[in-house]
Amino acid sequence: MHLRDGLEPHPTLAQRYAHRVEIGEVSDDGEQRKVVAALDRLIDEIRTKRLQRKSSALGWLFAKNRAATEAVTGLYIHGGVGRGKTMLMDLFFDTVPVRRKRRVHFNAFMADVQDRIQKHRLARKNGAAKEDDPIPPVARALAEEAWVLCFDEFSVTDIADAMILSRLFSALFASGVVLVATSNLAPDDLYRDGLNRQLFLPFISLLKRHAKVMPLDSPTDYRMEKLNRMPVYLTPITAETDRLMDEAWEVVTRGAPARPEALTVKGRQVSVPRVAGGAARFAFADLCDAPLGARDYLAIAARYSTVFIDRIPVLDQTRRNPSKRFILLVDTLYDSHSRLFVSAEAQPQELYRGRPGVTEAFEFDRTVSRLIEMQSREWLDGWAERARAEPGRGKLESQNSKVATPVPQN
Repeated sequence: MHLRDGLEPHPTLAQRYAHRVEIGEVSDDGEQRKVVAALDRLIDEIRTKRLQRKSSALGWLFAKNRAATEAVTGLYIHGGVGRGKTMLMDLFFDTVPVRRKRRVHFNAFMADVQDRIQKHRLARKNGAAKEDDPIPPVARALAEEAWVLCFDEFSVTDIADAMILSRLFSALFASGVVLVATSNLAPDDLYRDGLNRQLFLPFISLLKRHAKVMPLDSPTDYRMEKLNRMPVYLTPITAETDRLMDEAWEVVTRGAPARPEALTVKGRQVSVPRVAGGAARFAFADLCDAPLGARDYLAIAARYSTVFIDRIPVLDQTRRNPSKRFILLVDTLYDSHSRLFVSAEAQPQELYRGRPGVTEAFEFDRTVSRLIEMQSREWLDGWAERARAEPGRGKLESQNSKVATPVPQN
Protein backbone atom coordinates (compact mmCIF):
# COMPACT_ATOMS: atom_id res chain seq x y z
CA MET A 1 0.00 0.00 0.00
CA HIS A 2 1.39 3.42 -0.97
CA LEU A 3 2.09 5.63 2.04
CA ARG A 4 1.25 9.28 1.76
CA ASP A 5 1.29 12.35 3.99
CA GLY A 6 3.32 10.63 6.67
CA LEU A 7 0.48 8.21 7.40
CA GLU A 8 0.66 4.46 7.69
CA PRO A 9 -2.07 1.77 7.74
CA HIS A 10 -2.69 0.53 11.28
CA PRO A 11 -5.03 -1.46 13.50
CA THR A 12 -6.93 0.50 16.09
CA LEU A 13 -5.58 0.99 19.55
CA ALA A 14 -8.64 -0.88 20.86
CA GLN A 15 -7.63 -3.90 18.78
CA ARG A 16 -4.11 -3.81 20.15
CA TYR A 17 -5.40 -3.48 23.70
CA ALA A 18 -7.81 -6.39 23.20
CA HIS A 19 -4.96 -8.52 21.86
CA ARG A 20 -2.87 -7.81 24.94
CA VAL A 21 -5.81 -8.79 27.13
CA GLU A 22 -6.30 -11.98 25.14
CA ILE A 23 -2.70 -13.12 25.51
CA GLY A 24 -2.62 -12.21 29.19
CA GLU A 25 -0.20 -9.28 29.04
CA VAL A 26 -2.72 -6.93 30.67
CA SER A 27 -5.95 -7.31 32.62
CA ASP A 28 -9.16 -6.09 31.01
CA ASP A 29 -9.92 -2.81 32.79
CA GLY A 30 -13.06 -0.77 32.12
CA GLU A 31 -11.40 2.52 33.05
CA GLN A 32 -8.48 1.81 30.73
CA ARG A 33 -10.90 0.97 27.91
CA LYS A 34 -12.47 4.43 28.27
CA VAL A 35 -9.05 6.00 27.72
CA VAL A 36 -8.37 3.62 24.83
CA ALA A 37 -11.58 4.78 23.14
CA ALA A 38 -10.61 8.43 23.64
CA LEU A 39 -7.16 7.80 22.18
CA ASP A 40 -8.67 6.04 19.15
CA ARG A 41 -10.95 9.04 18.55
CA LEU A 42 -7.90 11.29 18.76
CA ILE A 43 -6.04 9.12 16.23
CA ASP A 44 -9.00 9.43 13.82
CA GLU A 45 -8.99 13.23 14.23
CA ILE A 46 -5.24 13.38 13.64
CA ARG A 47 -5.52 11.30 10.47
CA THR A 48 -8.43 13.36 9.13
CA LYS A 49 -6.84 16.67 10.00
CA ARG A 50 -3.54 15.77 8.38
CA LEU A 51 -5.20 14.62 5.20
CA GLN A 52 -7.25 17.81 5.01
CA ARG A 53 -4.19 20.02 5.33
CA LYS A 54 -2.08 18.25 2.72
CA SER A 55 -2.17 19.33 -0.89
CA SER A 56 -3.25 15.93 -2.13
CA ALA A 57 -5.55 15.47 -5.11
CA LEU A 58 -8.61 16.11 -2.96
CA GLY A 59 -6.92 18.38 -0.42
CA TRP A 60 -8.33 21.56 -1.96
CA LEU A 61 -11.84 20.16 -1.55
CA PHE A 62 -11.40 19.18 2.08
CA ALA A 63 -9.73 22.49 2.85
CA LYS A 64 -13.03 24.25 2.20
CA ASN A 65 -14.36 22.60 5.31
CA ARG A 66 -14.17 24.93 8.29
CA ALA A 67 -13.02 22.03 10.48
CA ALA A 68 -9.81 21.90 8.47
CA THR A 69 -8.67 25.15 10.06
CA GLU A 70 -9.44 24.02 13.60
CA ALA A 71 -6.76 22.61 15.85
CA VAL A 72 -6.90 19.03 17.04
CA THR A 73 -7.56 18.82 20.79
CA GLY A 74 -5.07 16.50 22.48
CA LEU A 75 -5.48 14.42 25.62
CA TYR A 76 -4.16 14.80 29.16
CA ILE A 77 -4.51 11.58 31.18
CA HIS A 78 -4.01 11.69 34.93
CA GLY A 79 -4.27 9.13 37.69
CA GLY A 80 -2.39 7.30 40.41
CA VAL A 81 0.79 5.34 39.86
CA GLY A 82 0.48 1.88 38.36
CA ARG A 83 -2.86 2.47 36.66
CA GLY A 84 -1.55 1.78 33.16
CA LYS A 85 -0.95 5.32 31.88
CA THR A 86 2.48 4.58 30.46
CA MET A 87 1.27 1.35 28.85
CA LEU A 88 -1.58 3.22 27.13
CA MET A 89 0.80 5.96 26.02
CA ASP A 90 3.08 3.33 24.49
CA LEU A 91 0.13 1.82 22.61
CA PHE A 92 -0.94 5.23 21.34
CA PHE A 93 2.53 6.19 20.18
CA ASP A 94 2.97 2.88 18.34
CA THR A 95 -0.48 3.16 16.76
CA VAL A 96 -0.79 6.81 15.73
CA PRO A 97 0.08 6.86 12.00
CA VAL A 98 2.43 9.82 11.98
CA ARG A 99 6.13 9.92 11.17
CA ARG A 100 6.94 13.24 12.82
CA LYS A 101 6.09 12.26 16.37
CA ARG A 102 8.05 12.32 19.59
CA ARG A 103 7.65 10.32 22.80
CA VAL A 104 9.69 11.72 25.69
CA HIS A 105 9.70 12.05 29.47
CA PHE A 106 8.54 15.58 30.24
CA ASN A 107 11.60 16.50 32.31
CA ALA A 108 13.89 15.38 29.48
CA PHE A 109 11.87 17.48 27.02
CA MET A 110 12.18 20.60 29.15
CA ALA A 111 15.92 20.03 29.59
CA ASP A 112 16.15 19.93 25.79
CA VAL A 113 14.14 23.15 25.55
CA GLN A 114 16.39 24.94 28.02
CA ASP A 115 19.46 23.79 26.09
CA ARG A 116 17.98 25.12 22.84
CA ILE A 117 17.17 28.45 24.47
CA GLN A 118 20.74 28.74 25.71
CA LYS A 119 22.13 27.92 22.25
CA HIS A 120 19.88 30.54 20.64
CA ARG A 121 21.01 33.19 23.10
CA LEU A 122 24.62 32.37 22.34
CA ALA A 123 23.92 32.49 18.60
CA ARG A 124 22.19 35.86 19.03
CA LYS A 125 25.17 37.19 20.96
CA ASN A 126 27.50 36.01 18.20
CA GLY A 127 25.33 37.54 15.49
CA ALA A 128 24.27 34.17 14.04
CA ALA A 129 20.59 34.62 15.01
CA LYS A 130 18.33 37.62 14.46
CA GLU A 131 15.51 37.18 16.96
CA ASP A 132 16.03 38.48 20.50
CA ASP A 133 13.31 36.25 21.94
CA PRO A 134 14.43 32.58 21.84
CA ILE A 135 10.96 31.08 22.41
CA PRO A 136 9.51 31.51 18.87
CA PRO A 137 12.46 29.94 16.98
CA VAL A 138 12.75 27.14 19.53
CA ALA A 139 9.03 26.40 19.24
CA ARG A 140 9.20 26.44 15.43
CA ALA A 141 12.10 23.97 15.44
CA LEU A 142 10.31 21.65 17.85
CA ALA A 143 7.09 21.77 15.82
CA GLU A 144 8.99 21.04 12.63
CA GLU A 145 10.61 17.98 14.20
CA ALA A 146 7.39 16.55 15.65
CA TRP A 147 3.77 17.71 15.44
CA VAL A 148 2.49 14.96 17.76
CA LEU A 149 4.16 15.30 21.16
CA CYS A 150 3.72 12.54 23.74
CA PHE A 151 4.82 13.31 27.28
CA ASP A 152 5.10 10.77 30.07
CA GLU A 153 5.19 11.91 33.71
CA PHE A 154 4.04 15.49 33.11
CA SER A 155 5.14 17.31 36.26
CA VAL A 156 6.41 20.85 36.75
CA THR A 157 8.86 21.41 39.60
CA ASP A 158 11.42 23.82 38.15
CA ILE A 159 10.65 27.55 38.21
CA ALA A 160 12.65 28.12 35.02
CA ASP A 161 10.36 25.64 33.24
CA ALA A 162 7.21 27.04 34.84
CA MET A 163 7.93 30.56 33.66
CA ILE A 164 8.23 29.67 29.97
CA LEU A 165 5.59 26.97 29.57
CA SER A 166 2.69 29.26 28.67
CA ARG A 167 4.61 31.10 25.93
CA LEU A 168 6.30 27.95 24.64
CA PHE A 169 3.10 25.93 24.32
CA SER A 170 1.13 28.85 22.93
CA ALA A 171 3.63 28.86 20.07
CA LEU A 172 3.58 25.06 19.73
CA PHE A 173 -0.22 24.87 19.64
CA ALA A 174 -0.33 27.74 17.14
CA SER A 175 1.94 25.63 14.93
CA GLY A 176 -0.55 22.76 15.03
CA VAL A 177 1.21 20.58 17.57
CA VAL A 178 -1.01 17.96 19.22
CA LEU A 179 -0.25 17.11 22.85
CA VAL A 180 -0.84 13.78 24.55
CA ALA A 181 0.37 13.58 28.14
CA THR A 182 0.18 11.38 31.21
CA SER A 183 0.59 12.60 34.75
CA ASN A 184 -0.04 11.66 38.35
CA LEU A 185 -1.56 15.13 38.80
CA ALA A 186 -4.66 16.84 37.46
CA PRO A 187 -3.81 20.09 35.62
CA ASP A 188 -5.02 22.27 38.50
CA ASP A 189 -2.54 20.52 40.82
CA LEU A 190 0.53 21.16 38.65
CA TYR A 191 3.20 23.30 40.30
CA ARG A 192 0.76 23.71 43.20
CA ASP A 193 3.13 25.20 45.79
CA GLY A 194 5.67 26.50 43.33
CA LEU A 195 7.35 29.88 43.52
CA ASN A 196 5.37 32.63 41.71
CA ARG A 197 2.67 30.13 40.81
CA GLN A 198 0.34 32.90 39.68
CA LEU A 199 2.61 33.35 36.67
CA PHE A 200 2.12 29.68 35.85
CA LEU A 201 -1.70 29.70 35.96
CA PRO A 202 -2.16 30.88 32.33
CA PHE A 203 -0.47 27.67 31.21
CA ILE A 204 -3.09 25.58 33.03
CA SER A 205 -5.86 27.39 31.16
CA LEU A 206 -3.98 26.97 27.89
CA LEU A 207 -3.50 23.26 28.56
CA LYS A 208 -7.22 22.74 29.24
CA ARG A 209 -8.13 24.48 25.97
CA HIS A 210 -5.84 22.33 23.86
CA ALA A 211 -6.09 18.95 25.60
CA LYS A 212 -9.10 17.10 26.93
CA VAL A 213 -8.50 16.23 30.57
CA MET A 214 -9.33 12.61 31.35
CA PRO A 215 -8.87 10.80 34.67
CA LEU A 216 -7.78 7.17 34.78
CA ASP A 217 -9.44 5.97 37.97
CA SER A 218 -8.66 2.27 37.82
CA PRO A 219 -8.87 0.77 41.33
CA THR A 220 -5.89 -1.53 40.69
CA ASP A 221 -2.22 -0.58 40.96
CA TYR A 222 -0.92 -2.79 38.14
CA ARG A 223 2.65 -1.69 38.63
CA MET A 224 2.67 -3.00 42.20
CA GLU A 225 1.03 -6.20 41.03
CA LYS A 226 3.78 -6.65 38.46
CA LEU A 227 6.46 -5.85 41.00
CA ASN A 228 4.93 -8.34 43.42
CA ARG A 229 5.46 -11.06 40.81
CA MET A 230 9.10 -10.09 40.26
CA PRO A 231 11.88 -11.70 42.31
CA VAL A 232 14.13 -9.19 44.03
CA TYR A 233 17.07 -11.59 44.46
CA LEU A 234 18.27 -13.15 41.20
CA THR A 235 20.87 -15.90 40.90
CA PRO A 236 23.05 -17.18 39.26
CA ILE A 237 24.48 -14.41 37.10
CA THR A 238 23.51 -15.01 33.49
CA ALA A 239 22.31 -13.00 30.51
CA GLU A 240 18.74 -13.83 31.58
CA THR A 241 19.44 -12.50 35.07
CA ASP A 242 20.73 -9.28 33.57
CA ARG A 243 17.58 -9.02 31.44
CA LEU A 244 15.32 -9.54 34.46
CA MET A 245 17.21 -6.86 36.40
CA ASP A 246 16.74 -4.48 33.47
CA GLU A 247 13.04 -5.33 33.35
CA ALA A 248 12.63 -4.69 37.08
CA TRP A 249 14.49 -1.38 36.70
CA GLU A 250 12.11 -0.30 33.91
CA VAL A 251 9.07 -1.16 36.04
CA VAL A 252 10.38 0.51 39.20
CA THR A 253 11.43 3.70 37.38
CA ARG A 254 8.40 3.66 35.06
CA GLY A 255 10.75 4.05 32.11
CA ALA A 256 12.09 7.41 33.28
CA PRO A 257 15.42 8.33 31.68
CA ALA A 258 18.38 7.40 33.87
CA ARG A 259 21.24 9.74 34.59
CA PRO A 260 24.38 9.71 36.74
CA GLU A 261 24.41 11.66 39.98
CA ALA A 262 26.90 12.55 42.68
CA LEU A 263 26.18 12.80 46.41
CA THR A 264 28.25 15.14 48.54
CA VAL A 265 29.26 13.45 51.81
CA LYS A 266 31.60 15.36 54.13
CA GLY A 267 33.03 17.26 51.17
CA ARG A 268 33.60 14.11 49.10
CA GLN A 269 31.74 13.03 45.98
CA VAL A 270 30.06 9.63 45.91
CA SER A 271 29.24 8.64 42.35
CA VAL A 272 25.86 7.06 41.58
CA PRO A 273 26.01 5.59 38.05
CA ARG A 274 22.26 5.47 37.33
CA VAL A 275 19.40 7.33 38.96
CA ALA A 276 15.73 7.44 37.95
CA GLY A 277 12.37 7.64 39.67
CA GLY A 278 13.63 7.48 43.26
CA ALA A 279 15.86 4.49 42.53
CA ALA A 280 19.64 4.12 42.19
CA ARG A 281 21.54 1.38 40.40
CA PHE A 282 25.09 0.26 41.08
CA ALA A 283 27.47 -2.54 40.20
CA PHE A 284 28.87 -4.37 43.22
CA ALA A 285 32.26 -2.84 42.49
CA ASP A 286 30.82 0.69 42.67
CA LEU A 287 29.71 0.14 46.26
CA CYS A 288 32.10 -2.39 47.77
CA ASP A 289 35.38 -2.26 45.87
CA ALA A 290 35.41 1.53 46.11
CA PRO A 291 36.64 3.02 49.45
CA LEU A 292 33.18 3.83 50.85
CA GLY A 293 32.06 3.82 54.47
CA ALA A 294 29.06 4.08 56.75
CA ARG A 295 28.33 7.74 56.00
CA ASP A 296 28.32 7.06 52.26
CA TYR A 297 25.88 4.19 52.61
CA LEU A 298 23.68 6.26 54.92
CA ALA A 299 23.59 9.03 52.32
CA ILE A 300 22.57 6.57 49.60
CA ALA A 301 19.84 5.04 51.76
CA ALA A 302 18.55 8.49 52.73
CA ARG A 303 18.23 9.67 49.15
CA TYR A 304 17.00 6.56 47.28
CA SER A 305 14.14 4.40 48.47
CA THR A 306 15.10 1.57 46.10
CA VAL A 307 18.62 0.31 45.38
CA PHE A 308 19.71 -2.07 42.61
CA ILE A 309 23.03 -3.92 42.91
CA ASP A 310 24.24 -5.87 39.89
CA ARG A 311 26.52 -8.91 39.90
CA ILE A 312 27.44 -9.57 43.50
CA PRO A 313 30.28 -12.13 43.49
CA VAL A 314 30.91 -14.96 45.93
CA LEU A 315 33.13 -13.55 48.69
CA ASP A 316 35.83 -15.01 50.92
CA GLN A 317 38.80 -13.94 53.06
CA THR A 318 40.80 -12.95 49.98
CA ARG A 319 38.31 -10.10 49.50
CA ARG A 320 38.12 -8.98 53.09
CA ASN A 321 37.50 -5.26 52.55
CA PRO A 322 34.73 -5.73 49.95
CA SER A 323 33.16 -8.31 52.29
CA LYS A 324 33.18 -5.89 55.22
CA ARG A 325 31.71 -3.13 53.06
CA PHE A 326 28.98 -5.42 51.75
CA ILE A 327 28.03 -6.42 55.31
CA LEU A 328 27.86 -2.75 56.30
CA LEU A 329 25.90 -1.84 53.17
CA VAL A 330 23.24 -4.49 53.78
CA ASP A 331 22.97 -3.46 57.43
CA THR A 332 22.42 0.16 56.38
CA LEU A 333 19.81 -0.62 53.75
CA TYR A 334 18.04 -2.96 56.15
CA ASP A 335 17.94 -0.40 58.96
CA SER A 336 16.69 2.23 56.47
CA HIS A 337 13.86 -0.09 55.35
CA SER A 338 15.06 0.18 51.74
CA ARG A 339 13.86 -1.99 48.89
CA LEU A 340 16.72 -3.96 47.39
CA PHE A 341 17.05 -5.68 44.00
CA VAL A 342 20.19 -7.73 43.45
CA SER A 343 21.77 -10.20 41.06
CA ALA A 344 24.33 -12.48 42.66
CA GLU A 345 26.50 -15.49 41.88
CA ALA A 346 24.85 -17.54 44.64
CA GLN A 347 21.99 -17.66 47.12
CA PRO A 348 22.57 -15.66 50.34
CA GLN A 349 23.60 -18.79 52.28
CA GLU A 350 26.36 -19.50 49.73
CA LEU A 351 27.48 -15.95 49.06
CA TYR A 352 30.33 -16.00 51.61
CA ARG A 353 32.65 -19.00 51.43
CA GLY A 354 35.49 -17.81 53.58
CA ARG A 355 37.53 -19.81 56.03
CA PRO A 356 35.54 -20.70 59.20
CA GLY A 357 36.47 -18.66 62.25
CA VAL A 358 37.26 -15.35 60.53
CA THR A 359 35.29 -12.34 61.70
CA GLU A 360 33.51 -11.82 58.39
CA ALA A 361 32.19 -15.38 58.46
CA PHE A 362 30.39 -14.68 61.75
CA GLU A 363 29.15 -11.27 60.65
CA PHE A 364 27.90 -12.61 57.33
CA ASP A 365 25.33 -14.78 59.12
CA ARG A 366 23.47 -11.57 59.91
CA THR A 367 23.79 -10.44 56.30
CA VAL A 368 22.32 -13.74 55.07
CA SER A 369 19.37 -13.39 57.43
CA ARG A 370 18.70 -9.84 56.30
CA LEU A 371 19.02 -10.60 52.60
CA ILE A 372 16.47 -13.38 53.03
CA GLU A 373 14.09 -11.17 55.01
CA MET A 374 14.33 -8.36 52.45
CA GLN A 375 12.99 -10.77 49.82
CA SER A 376 9.89 -11.58 51.85
CA ARG A 377 6.38 -10.42 50.99
CA GLU A 378 6.07 -8.92 54.48
CA TRP A 379 9.17 -6.78 53.93
CA LEU A 380 8.06 -5.58 50.50
CA ASP A 381 4.51 -4.86 51.68
CA GLY A 382 5.95 -2.90 54.59
CA TRP A 383 8.17 -0.96 52.19
CA ALA A 384 5.13 -0.06 50.07
CA GLU A 385 3.23 1.16 53.14
CA ARG A 386 6.16 3.34 54.20
CA ALA A 387 6.52 4.69 50.66
CA ARG A 388 2.91 5.84 50.74
CA ALA A 389 3.35 7.37 54.19
CA GLU A 390 6.65 9.11 53.26
CA PRO A 391 6.16 10.27 49.66
CA GLY A 392 9.10 12.68 49.81
CA ARG A 393 11.77 9.99 50.13
CA GLY A 394 13.52 9.29 46.87
CA LYS A 395 11.76 12.16 45.06
CA LEU A 396 14.57 14.69 45.01
CA GLU A 397 15.47 13.63 41.50
CA SER A 398 12.50 15.60 40.21
CA GLN A 399 14.46 18.78 40.87
CA ASN A 400 17.04 17.69 38.26
CA SER A 401 19.87 18.41 40.68
CA LYS A 402 23.14 16.75 39.74
CA VAL A 403 24.63 17.03 43.22
CA ALA A 404 22.73 16.43 46.41
CA THR A 405 23.93 17.00 49.96
CA PRO A 406 22.04 14.65 52.26
CA VAL A 407 22.54 14.85 56.00
CA PRO A 408 23.40 11.37 57.25
CA GLN A 409 22.34 10.50 60.78
CA ASN A 410 25.07 9.13 63.04
